[in-house]
Amino acid sequence: MRATPAAGERTVLGRIASVMEAFNDGHKVLSLGDLNEHTHLPKSTLHRLADQLCQVGWLERASGGYRVGMRLFELGNLAVEGSRLQEVALPHLQALAAKVGMAVQLAVLDTVDVVYLERVMVGPLRLPTRRGGRKPAYCTALGKAMLAFDEEAAQAAASARMPKCTPRTIVDPSALRTELQRIREAGIAFDRGEAFDNLVCVAAPIRRSGRAIGAVSVTGLAGRMRWNTTTEAVRGTAAAIWNATYSVQGAAGAWT
Repeated sequence: MRATPAAGERTVLGRIASVMEAFNDGHKVLSLGDLNEHTHLPKSTLHRLADQLCQVGWLERASGGYRVGMRLFELGNLAVEGSRLQEVALPHLQALAAKVGMAVQLAVLDTVDVVYLERVMVGPLRLPTRRGGRKPAYCTALGKAMLAFDEEAAQAAASARMPKCTPRTIVDPSALRTELQRIREAGIAFDRGEAFDNLVCVAAPIRRSGRAIGAVSVTGLAGRMRWNTTTEAVRGTAAAIWNATYSVQGAAGAWT
């Protein structure tokens, strides 16, 4: 049993954290009474919080109470996979940046957003992105490279509002679907100034079959991009990261 709640647990976020941490003791299902015993929060408050957490998928109703929801499981896996992918990919990103002389980025897909895991900067160019930052997937080469191999996410992106980031941003759902089909066939995605003015990008999905586990890109000024050589370099790096990731995990089936 826990002692009196800490000051932080008097906030809404603190109360939510205390509810979720109650499952740390190995209990798969907790009743309102169990949650009350762990958190010392009033049952009326717990009932309201549990309902709200069920609505966002962090908890699920189960026989006898509540259990951790699949959405929280997915987010946890995203953090674990992202950390592993970032560690394995970094030397390959550095090698790619040295080869092409431009900025290199690694990202994963979270619903319809790109989440940037790593960046390797080369030269004076500073990108308007950051590690841990987000950008809508529909307007980035990284995002389109992953959307092309995730039908559910692609449909969600095409159904959502797609404001113009630049005059070249694809904002028509039909045009986006056509673009994603081209990417599926070619295995490479381009951003010709769709996310940021004067910046272009080449990206490849990190995958063998099924959904991509991430994507890698090269970004530079429009006048400096060597499209053909950069495309091949990005493809090779994506394959190398896939092979390294599954070599570390001891899984069979590296790219050939």
